[in-house]
Amino acid sequence: MQYIDEKTWIKDGKEIVAGSRDARKGTMAYRILAAHNTSGNEKLQIRFDALVSHDITYVGIIQTARASGLTEFPLPYALTNCHNSLCAVGGTLNEDDHLFGLSAAKKYGGIYVPPHLAVIHAYAREELAACGRMILGSDSHTRYGALGTMAIGEGGPELVKQLLKRTYDVDMPKVVAVFLKNAPRPGVGPHDVAIALCGAVFAKGYVKNKILEFVGPGIANLSVDFRCGIDVMTTETTCLSSIWMTDDKVKEYYRIHGREDDFAYLEPEKLAEYDGLIEIDLSEIEPMIALPFHPSHAYSIRQFKENAKDILARLDEEIKAQYPNCSCCVSDKLTGDGFMTDQGVIAGCAGGIFENIVAARDILAGGSTGNGAFALNVYPASQSVYLDLMQKGVAADLMEAGAIIKTAFCGPCFGAGDVPAAGAFSIRHTTRNFPNREGSKPGEGQLSLVALMDARSIASTAKNGGILTGADEENTVYSAVAYTYHPELYQKRVYDGRGKAQKDADLILGPNIADWPKLKQMPEQVLLRLASVLRDPVTTTDELIPSGETSTLRSNPYKLSRFTLSRKDPQYVARADAIAAQENGEGKQTLFASLNALPGIRVTDCVLGSGIFANMPGDGSAREQAASCQKVLGGWGNIAREYATKRYRSNLINWGILPLLADAQTAEQFAVDDLVFLPDIRKTLEAGQKDVRAFLIRKNTVTPISLSLVDMTEDERQILLAGGLINYYQNK
Repeated sequence: MQYIDEKTWIKDGKEIVAGSRDARKGTMAYRILAAHNTSGNEKLQIRFDALVSHDITYVGIIQTARASGLTEFPLPYALTNCHNSLCAVGGTLNEDDHLFGLSAAKKYGGIYVPPHLAVIHAYAREELAACGRMILGSDSHTRYGALGTMAIGEGGPELVKQLLKRTYDVDMPKVVAVFLKNAPRPGVGPHDVAIALCGAVFAKGYVKNKILEFVGPGIANLSVDFRCGIDVMTTETTCLSSIWMTDDKVKEYYRIHGREDDFAYLEPEKLAEYDGLIEIDLSEIEPMIALPFHPSHAYSIRQFKENAKDILARLDEEIKAQYPNCSCCVSDKLTGDGFMTDQGVIAGCAGGIFENIVAARDILAGGSTGNGAFALNVYPASQSVYLDLMQKGVAADLMEAGAIIKTAFCGPCFGAGDVPAAGAFSIRHTTRNFPNREGSKPGEGQLSLVALMDARSIASTAKNGGILTGADEENTVYSAVAYTYHPELYQKRVYDGRGKAQKDADLILGPNIADWPKLKQMPEQVLLRLASVLRDPVTTTDELIPSGETSTLRSNPYKLSRFTLSRKDPQYVARADAIAAQENGEGKQTLFASLNALPGIRVTDCVLGSGIFANMPGDGSAREQAASCQKVLGGWGNIAREYATKRYRSNLINWGILPLLADAQTAEQFAVDDLVFLPDIRKTLEAGQKDVRAFLIRKNTVTPISLSLVDMTEDERQILLAGGLINYYQNK
């Protein structure tokens, strides 16, 4: 895989050529963005064609929009129920959320997809995607580029803006071409290509917040399912969105799904200019494995097996450093027969695709997963896929080989399903393998690990009783099973209220569903006390607010906030509580009086709030709760070297939390309980200034420090001044 970090020109979408003239407007991405832009310039103000959310996010979104004046959904909005689908934790809370979702779809005119019917992205592909459209989702893996739809995953407040007929504001992003050539080898699947791509570009931040535009002759050698399997994983590169050339195979996909009118041929203009290029020779991709703790921790399975001892020793050191209280030695899984895995999972928007499961059947047919510790669980991405697998005998063949077939559910991807035993090693065709993404709790001495692999290699490993095996090591003859779509399953169960808002209908609010606490506007001054200082290179949203069993509490801001940073810094909540108590009690004035005795410090109209320092926070999920939980606990600022994703930075702003940046020298100074005084913060925001006057106060020593607010739009400044998005809209 090669990439070029400079201007590149492509002719007819199929040939890399020398160029010189400005052809930026020749990309598919530029044309789609321009068609949805309302600003008339390259400070984009986008209005989307549809919205999608799942049951971890839609309650908070609707509650926020409702508090901001929502009367009806002005565009199609699908509420799926694929995350809080198991009611094992939290009593009635999951079903209470689902009933709320159905009542909201009726009241405001939305689409309600019941639990187990489809994962969010399967439903969007099957029913909402269309060539040239744009979809915004409150899930980071909102990606439908292979179907000609530019889709973006963002935090909930960005969907609130769309519901209130506002816009998604972003500078015209750079566009990087992903040039595909040749065809994959037998046994290589979409996850292999995706893992190789993540491994090549993630660490250098090469495509961060850019659009990936897939072009090249190799596209014609991929099925639409294969393309979708690669596309959904582009999120893990930290790109903003993706778009692919469309062809007759995509046209056939829309025909199968009864939506021929939603198809259009998309391709770049005769000459298109890109801001960079990634060239992928599909014939060179091998079966891959992404080791813990990131999809970019990529090796070919062949390379891993040849160097397993050294690679595992390094992984053990990483585990020991990150989780010193957990006894987990991955090197022990290296046996005379090979590397032993304990579990296989094929699931969700990446793994549960029809062709992936058929390929897994082809490998396992007539074989057995064995009767040892290794287990294989398969989750088709929708009931339509499940039914077709049943009718065509694929599900039966898998079951006969020992696989367990389950319903559409995202749990194995975010830590709420198939949690392995402590010390176990799970291989999964899902989207992420961040720490604790499999549901373990290191704070309680539990630690299990996830590696990402393609369904084909997972099936090959299952056939060999859990011994790691690449699909290219099997002499499999792959069948070509045509997919039949079953729209009747949606027609019989989905509530589609588009354009039929019943404004007098009641919202059904279960006992756990709570309104957001009242937010204060930005004061003249902010005094941050650092409640956590995180020195890891990257801090994921799963570490800021854990996924898994806490998802049942996501409709109750206070209850959920008690889990903030619980798996990364268990003392954070207690520290934040103490800071909030001081802000709300007599201790605040005592503190301010002591600070006013220091040289150069004058505390007047000031709020005392908690803050977090992290080198690069916000990689991963779009869940707004990573920010809103900090706000509920009295948070007023994050300080970072940089923010991992646009969506996390947007979440901070929308919840009235300052997204401050520090240079390397300043960042090295921070420690827990430090005070960071921002004496002119309101004036700084009002003036649109980048540099923030700030002081680090520690043990009565005052040090001027360098902080900044970079790339703030006028709306973002106004949202921060109002104290958050809810206040911003209420004020209007």
